[in-house]
Amino acid sequence: MSRPPLPPFTDETAAQKARMAEDAWNSRDPARVALAYTPDSRWRNRAEFVTGRADIEAFLTRKWNRELDYRLIKEVWAHAGNRIAVRFVYEYRDDSGNWFRAHGNENWQFDEEGLMAFRHASINEHPITAEERLFHWPLGRRPDDHPGLTQLGL
Repeated sequence: MSRPPLPPFTDETAAQKARMAEDAWNSRDPARVALAYTPDSRWRNRAEFVTGRADIEAFLTRKWNRELDYRLIKEVWAHAGNRIAVRFVYEYRDDSGNWFRAHGNENWQFDEEGLMAFRHASINEHPITAEERLFHWPLGRRPDDHPGLTQLGL
């Protein structure tokens, strides 16, 4: 199964790959997201280690059961060959109505078919008020005219 764009990445294709990942994660569909990874993909997400699509799907199901009204923006930081580094910010609320903003960086490595084989994520978050939220689009894909991280000053 091939997932274009394929490495080696250019500025344009790295940005396409990041936007495709953002769109998939904003769908909050664990099965859809898991298909972008190799069957034996390895993740480090904060202090959790995940291996394989089934574990990725289970991890994301747990995540989105806790992180409600999740909205994410990703932006390419750097790329070379089959690797892309992105920074990201997402906002969500918990089941008590408390809002949070998470900031992080991911390092991605792709196989020759464009599937992500490695994902290393470092993430921190802090509480925000509902008035401090910056991501207000309807749940799902971020509209093309919505500002990105740089435009939002994040």
